[in-house]
Amino acid sequence: MTEEIEISELDRKIVRLLQGEFPLVAEPYKALAAEIGITEEELLTHITAMREEKKIRKMGAVLRHREVGFTANCLCVWNVPDGRVDEVAKRMAEHPRVSHCYDRNRTDDWQYNLYTMIHGYSREECEEIAAELAASTGIEERRMLYTKKEWKKTSMRYFSEDD
Repeated sequence: MTEEIEISELDRKIVRLLQGEFPLVAEPYKALAAEIGITEEELLTHITAMREEKKIRKMGAVLRHREVGFTANCLCVWNVPDGRVDEVAKRMAEHPRVSHCYDRNRTDDWQYNLYTMIHGYSREECEEIAAELAASTGIEERRMLYTKKEWKKTSMRYFSEDD
C-alpha cells in the first residue's frame, strides 16, 4: 500500500517554480522566492524539507548544448569495475565538459555500467576529453555514441497554473 503524501499550496508553487526556467542572475533562489512572496531562506528550507519528505527527488539542469556552441556531443559508456563506480563517476562528473554522469545496470549483452555525456566543438575534441577521463581514472574500455539528431528537450510538468 502506498502512503499518501500531502502536497500543500506552497509545495505546488515551489514545484511550478523549479520546473520552469531557472533565472540566470547572481542570486537565483532569491529571485525565485520573490516570485511567490517568500524569502530565499524560506525557499531553500522548504526545498530541503520537500526532498527529505520525498515530495521531490531531484533537480537538474537541461543543457541546450547547441545554443551554447557545442556542435559535437556523445554519450560515452564505460565498463567500470563495480567496486569503483562511485569513485570513477565522481571524478568524471567533475570534468567541465561532462554534463551528465550516471550508473546503470549491466545486461548480458551490454557490459557498460557508467554513462557520461560529453560536449565539445568537434568529434576529435570529444575523443580527447574521453581520453583525459580514461587517463585520470584508469578506465579504458568505452564506446562513444555520437548525437545524430537533437530532439526537443522538455522537462516533466507536475503542476500547471490550473492545479
